[in-house]
This record gives sequence, C-alpha cells and structure tokens, in this order.
Amino acid sequence: MRRVLTTLLMTTIAMMLAIPAMAADTIKIGFNIPMTGDIPEVGEGSKNAAEMYLADINGAGGVEVGGKKYMLEFVYMDNESKAESAVTAALKLIEQEEVVAIIGPNSSKQAVPGGGTANDNRVPMISPWSTNPNTTLDRPWVFRAAFLDPFQGPVAANFAAKKYNAKTAAVLFDISNDYSVGLAEAFKAAWDAKGLGPVVAYESHGTKDQDFSAQLTTIIKANPDFIFVPDNYNQVALIIPQARDLGYKGPFMGGDAWGTPDLVKLCGEECYGQYFSTHYAAAGATGATKVFIDRYKAKYGAEPADYAALTWDSIGLLVEGIKNAGKVEKNPRKMRQAIRDGLAAIKSFDGITGSSKFDEQGDPIKCAVVVKVANDGSFQFEESVCPE
Repeated sequence: MRRVLTTLLMTTIAMMLAIPAMAADTIKIGFNIPMTGDIPEVGEGSKNAAEMYLADINGAGGVEVGGKKYMLEFVYMDNESKAESAVTAALKLIEQEEVVAIIGPNSSKQAVPGGGTANDNRVPMISPWSTNPNTTLDRPWVFRAAFLDPFQGPVAANFAAKKYNAKTAAVLFDISNDYSVGLAEAFKAAWDAKGLGPVVAYESHGTKDQDFSAQLTTIIKANPDFIFVPDNYNQVALIIPQARDLGYKGPFMGGDAWGTPDLVKLCGEECYGQYFSTHYAAAGATGATKVFIDRYKAKYGAEPADYAALTWDSIGLLVEGIKNAGKVEKNPRKMRQAIRDGLAAIKSFDGITGSSKFDEQGDPIKCAVVVKVANDGSFQFEESVCPE
C-alpha cells in the first residue's frame, strides 16, 4: 500500500510540474527579439532596456493590479532576425511558455508575420520599432510604440528637399524587407506628390546582398540630387562606402533603421554628415528621457539606440494595459483578453520617446525627429516633425 501511495504521490507531483500554469503573483511576458542574425544589436538593446525595467518594477515589489502587487517574469525568445523564426518564436512563447503578452518583434520584417501569429492566437502584442502599417492593420490584438512609414516617408522627403534644395531623388531598398519596401513606397509617394521633380532611379536589392555596385551604377548614372536608403544599418554601412568608391559625392537620407551606434562602428567616416529620421534623439535629451539614457549608459557602457528606448516605452504601455485590466486572471487566455482590452483603453501615453495618442488600429500618433551623423560619430538633433 505504501508503495502504491508513493507512486500516486510522485505521479501527481509530476503532473503538476508538467502543467504550464501562470504562477501565483507572477505575470509572465514574452519577448520576440533578434538576438542573432543580421541585426543582433537590436535584440541586445531591447533586452538591456527590458532588464532595467524589470529590475525597477520587481525591486519595487511588482505591478499593482486591483490593490495587489504582482511580480513580472520576462521570457526572451530569439527570432534570429528572420520572418519565419519570428512566427516560431511567437508560437513557443504562446504555447510552451504560456505568456500573457508579447513585446516584439522589432523590425517590420519579423513584426508583420509575428503580429499575424499573435492576433490569430488572441495574444496581445506590442511592437516597439515596426513602422510598416501591416503590422497592426485589422489586427485588434496587435499594438505598437513607433510611428508609421506613411508619416516617416514624407518627413524624409520634406527634409531632404529643404536641406539639399533637391529637385530629383533616387531610392535603394531591400525588396525582401517589409520595413524597407514600405518606407521606400511611402517616400516615393511623398516625393511624387511634391511635384519638384522625379524619382530618377528606384532600385532594389536582397537582404543578403553584399555588392550593390550594379544598383548604384544605375543610380549614379541618373544623377539624383540625393539618395534615399531605407535599409537596416548593417546594409547602409556597405552601401555608402561603395557609392563613394563609384564616384558618387552627393548626400544620403535614411530612416529609423539607421539609428544605432553600430552604424558608425561599421561605416566610419563615410557616414558622417548624413541625415536620417528616427524616434528620439539622445543628444540634448531632458527629463525622464535623460534619466533613462544616463542610467543605460552607466549600466551598459553605451548610449541607448531608439529601439532600446522604444522597448522601454512598450513595456510601459503594457504595464498600463495590465493595470487597466483591473485584476489578474490565473487562466492565461482570460488574462490575455483582459490585457488586450486594457491596452485598447489607452488613449494617450507619455513615454521617453515622446507623447502619443492612439488611433483605432492601435497605432500611436507622435512626432519624429531628424538627426545628423556628426563628425564625432554621435547623432545630433536637427529638427522635430509632428503630425499636422
């Protein structure tokens, strides 16, 4: 009898351990981020910001919901900077880890498919860095902390036309990247609408391409006043030096995917003097933004890029959504619904990347900034552009 009871007890314990239930007094959040692949710095910066936030929240006893405090647990899943891996990572977080919400993916290339998976499985997701409209379009479970390309495209077009007195433009973009395609299209539409002159070359390349001489030769032959490159920083660091080697002496303009210190590490002086639109400028920051930057630099020895700051704001949005839920459900599915409703109830949010109001798609209406890559490699604030 004792052996039978012992066996039953062990079986019961094993079954309890095998059931992935949400631990009491703990709220589990997943992060779908690129810790390897083409843009590992983005994953690293996001994780760094998340760890800072987690230490602050749990160090204060957790998030207060309905008069009780709950600790946060963060689970990081590597999407390898790939679209298909972002889907796999999302499914693992949802099905195996049973998280109640997901932060990320960051880049639109991963956020668009990852957002589809989150929405299909009715799990709230916030993308910190994705600017492609399709990430949230008709997806009531998906939100974001970044402005959209239909806003960013005109920002870049208007600035370049004014700064360079440009009448013609050229575009070079990554045909395999939703972000790059979307921003290229938004820029071209905005440029054409200005009626100053044509986009004289509209060239594409693949994500893994290292040699851009064919596209650049076509562009340079068209003699544009400037070249718009809505690519990730690692590609920009190859494109600009190759353009110079081919004899192009004109300016470049870029989008927010330029915004990491690794751009300068990879590109060096060749990128000095160029401009790009982005989400915030660390130089000259004040208030809570400066506090975040100073703390991040002290802890990690580097200035936080925009995706780190946007991750911080994404977590802040999620925490507000959790608080709005009013109570914590032990059933993950019920808690996911409560958080989604809590996020949808947010009408405005003051973050370190600026103040936002949200539209019916869960997209923030917020300002952009244009920064210059200074001769010391820093990103200097040039101007702020807000929605009309």
